[in-house]
Amino acid sequence: MKIVLAYSGGLDTSVLVRWLKNHYDAEIVTFAADVGQEEELDGLEEKAIATGASKHYTLDLVEEFASDFIYPMMRANAIYEGQYYLGTSIARPLIAKAQIEIAEQEGCNAVAHGATGKGNDQVRFELTYAALAPELQIISPWRMQIFRDAFPGRTEMIDWCAANGVNVEASASKPYSMDRNLLHISYEAGILEDPWFDPTTPENKKMFKLSVDPQDAPNEPEYVELTYERGDCIAVNGEEMNPAQVLKTLNKLAGKHGIGRVDLVENRFVGMKSRGVYETPGGTILMQGHRQVESITMDRDLMHLRDSLVPKYAELVYYGFWYAPEREALQAFFDDSQKHVCGVARLKLYKGNVITVGRKSDLSLYDDKIASMEGVASDYNPDDASGFIRLQGLRLRARAIKQLSKMKL
Repeated sequence: MKIVLAYSGGLDTSVLVRWLKNHYDAEIVTFAADVGQEEELDGLEEKAIATGASKHYTLDLVEEFASDFIYPMMRANAIYEGQYYLGTSIARPLIAKAQIEIAEQEGCNAVAHGATGKGNDQVRFELTYAALAPELQIISPWRMQIFRDAFPGRTEMIDWCAANGVNVEASASKPYSMDRNLLHISYEAGILEDPWFDPTTPENKKMFKLSVDPQDAPNEPEYVELTYERGDCIAVNGEEMNPAQVLKTLNKLAGKHGIGRVDLVENRFVGMKSRGVYETPGGTILMQGHRQVESITMDRDLMHLRDSLVPKYAELVYYGFWYAPEREALQAFFDDSQKHVCGVARLKLYKGNVITVGRKSDLSLYDDKIASMEGVASDYNPDDASGFIRLQGLRLRARAIKQLSKMKL
């Protein structure tokens, strides 16, 4: 057997390299994805080989992540349960896709991951495997009783590494877990499992990596102009950039002003509630600017129809159905809705807030002659509203006369 393992070099996957090799008598190929986490990836190959892997890949997926995954999701204005910008969710299908490509290249007949049996990531990885490579065997050690019996906790894993010469730097009492990429960083588990725990206090706020505390942000606001073409941001303050450059630039700008922090309890796909703390600095600015350009360029009923479908789209991304036909169909609709979403949004950044202060577009549907409260000549005749309102109220008057009046008797 030959297995490709999604590998980070941390405690769990370091154990998995050796365990999978021994348990399955298999050759192990390891794979790490650079999706913009800006963490030290050097040395992973040497570590993986020393642990028992026959070969290691570290792939730079940053540009693909931004252009083919984050930007399509931004065109849909997707936010899960009204708060979560789906930073972890959207990275998993890309990582799994790249893992499959390596499996095909290396002639592997199985893929493995280190996601826990309680989380969403196991679903996201495995739904992608099923959609793109149904012939591959899927190995999920954390759902195997034999693995859980051997490693009921981190202490046992650390002890096993020491006994087997596996070099890892880990703490048996790590206060929380983190996952970082170009769009966001998430914090969960450990001390954060108490939904009453406050991570923003002076003694705890060092947890945050991408943004300053809003109270410590500059006392003067900063303005930024975002240019959109067919729903995609193509320039920041007039400087044209590719999607990855846009996000990197906005991450620094927003982080400087304490923008993008969210503390929430979300509903996992597997059924439980989970508390998570997220930083999505650039994405928060990007989505607000997008919405503002839409507000002047998108037809009302098209916008309302699109908005009614966003919760379903966000749910599909969160659950891991990126490669499902329903997500692809919704994406086609959302992308078509963006044909005229072209223009500039002007935003003011100040102490954790993104404040809209302007929007403009050559394709704007906003007509100041019609919207003005002054007596400006236009195609709109206020007298037309009389019949319009009477027709809209027809069913309400009938209900009041025929039904509600009798209920009062």
